[in-house]
Amino acid sequence: MEVFKIMGTDDTPAVTLDAANNIFEISGRSLPEDVNAFYKPIISWIDKYNMAPNAKTIFNFKLVYFNTASSKMLLDVLMKLEDLFKAGKDITVRWQYPDDDEDMKEAGEEYADIVDVPFEQIAIS
Repeated sequence: MEVFKIMGTDDTPAVTLDAANNIFEISGRSLPEDVNAFYKPIISWIDKYNMAPNAKTIFNFKLVYFNTASSKMLLDVLMKLEDLFKAGKDITVRWQYPDDDEDMKEAGEEYADIVDVPFEQIAIS
């Protein structure tokens, strides 16, 4: 599968989806002007990946901020990962957040309650 990579900006997160090297990460700030246009190719890539996933998938979220529109798209990403888990695949979501950011911690807890995927909350300093 081809590598999907987007360099982060002030308004968009960095994204690396690399099945060959087992790197799955969305990091930074997410407030793109057109949230659907930004996340659609990410979700399409995950759909293709789900057809022939790795033996183990660890998907990292390292967000420092996201807006309301992005929160829906992040949930869509998580639901695609839930599909993989429900198909019996070994998957873990790692929600990494700044250790002093209660809002990002709570966002991860809320997502963990919504989707049925093994979820790790990791505070980073």
